[in-house]
Amino acid sequence: MSTRTLETPISTATAAAPARQVAVIDIGTSSVRMAVAEITAAGQVRQLETLAQAVNLGKDAFISGAISKATIEDCVRVLKSYRRILKEYQIENPAQVRVVATSAVREATNRLAFIDRIYIATGFQVEPLDEAEVIRITFLGVQPFLLSDPTLGQGRALVTEVGGGSTELLLVKGGDVVYSHTYRLGSLRLRETLEALRAPTLKVRNIMETHIHRTVAEIAEHVSRDGPIELIALGGDVRFAVRQLQPEWDGRILARLPMKGLEEFTNKILGQSEDRIVRKYRLSYPEAETLGPALLAYVLLAKELELSSVLVSNANLRDGLLTEMAASDAWSKEFSKQIVRSATDLGRKFNFDEAHAAHVAQLCSTLFNRLKEEHQLSPRYEVILQIAALLHEIGLFVSNRSYHKHSLYLIRNSELFGLGKKDLLLAALVARYHRRASPQPTHEGYNMLDRDERVAVAKMAAILRVADALDESRSQRIHEIQTEREGDRLVISVPMVEDLSLENLALKQNGALFEETFGTPVLLRMVSK
Repeated sequence: MSTRTLETPISTATAAAPARQVAVIDIGTSSVRMAVAEITAAGQVRQLETLAQAVNLGKDAFISGAISKATIEDCVRVLKSYRRILKEYQIENPAQVRVVATSAVREATNRLAFIDRIYIATGFQVEPLDEAEVIRITFLGVQPFLLSDPTLGQGRALVTEVGGGSTELLLVKGGDVVYSHTYRLGSLRLRETLEALRAPTLKVRNIMETHIHRTVAEIAEHVSRDGPIELIALGGDVRFAVRQLQPEWDGRILARLPMKGLEEFTNKILGQSEDRIVRKYRLSYPEAETLGPALLAYVLLAKELELSSVLVSNANLRDGLLTEMAASDAWSKEFSKQIVRSATDLGRKFNFDEAHAAHVAQLCSTLFNRLKEEHQLSPRYEVILQIAALLHEIGLFVSNRSYHKHSLYLIRNSELFGLGKKDLLLAALVARYHRRASPQPTHEGYNMLDRDERVAVAKMAAILRVADALDESRSQRIHEIQTEREGDRLVISVPMVEDLSLENLALKQNGALFEETFGTPVLLRMVSK
């Protein structure tokens, strides 16, 4: 089944301005969807068209572990049709298109063969998103709704999407993300598990509820009963339910769906065969397969939280992708704040020296901005550097010996909101290189990076070493610094500090990486103000 419909814009430009046309394609578990949009010079996004076509990748990936040749060719056929439509919009530059894939492709044993086949046939470069990246992009899509509602912005909201392969969860309190996680509960994964068990029809509902309850109970453990909470549901299945129960909903605002109505509709869907659902609601078979299990998951979660209603958002992964494209790969201040907050929470778990860590992070940010001409790194690396600075000493929780290596391990194996596996690895490596040896090709993790990433790690680690030396006294007494070049040296001037001997000694011990990387020695200078 294929649909091609015009959608409500995310936001509308208020003044005429040169705009660039872009597209995002989401290869999901049961369909391949595309959104075409234009982005104004001011960074506003206006969706022009959305398309969707059923391709059941999840059925292959979740049962056999690999995507079949026939399914791959179905996907190729759909993407070729999308390519023709993009040509109509004169969207032919690869920089104008972003193609992502979620759990079905990510988990497939033949994902590389799938990605290569798509590229050969269509020219599209598919980017499998890991769990953290999906959560990050989902947050970008739903954030406007959170910011526009003072009640949600000040209270607690549990944002969740039951997808075909997994369930993404975000707990937001006072506008801040305090918990995020991906659970291996998906509507299609659940359906395929039941088929594999060959359970009798009469017992399917009970088995399904048992599977869902395990995840719901785990979620409830992370959502403490310390006040009211709203459940914001995302996803095509729950949006379908709203449009059946509240046909006047246009998606511009959050819909409030009473639990009684949602539960009755869910029971109605679960009581019908897939054939009946397809005929009655004009859905594709993949959509009909996931509808009942997904709605049941939302119902059971809302019941566990003792809610009388749920909120439903029209936001989706493609909205978040378009928001990210509009920002030209830069992270907004609000989004960066959420990442830093998550890192601070992680540091507290390992009893870090918060005052020292926060001060070093601030010094890193100052040096990063003062040395733009030298490092030439994109703004998002400033956030990665801040995360590394905040967490560079958490390895002390394990041992004083080789604690920089313990920091690497702890960061790399933790969950930080907003950072995917690659960004998390970069932050972990920068923290690892804040002392002792310089980066080496044989070092674990570092040898997995491409050249540009290796260079970025070396540059960030060099800056972190200088910032760490500036707080060698752990008194946070150096707040203001100025930088300037004098011949072949970088001079850091520090006003109103009488004695810099401790900092100079630390810089002498750890400043070699900066000179190795930038070809410039660093000199500290005390100045009167």
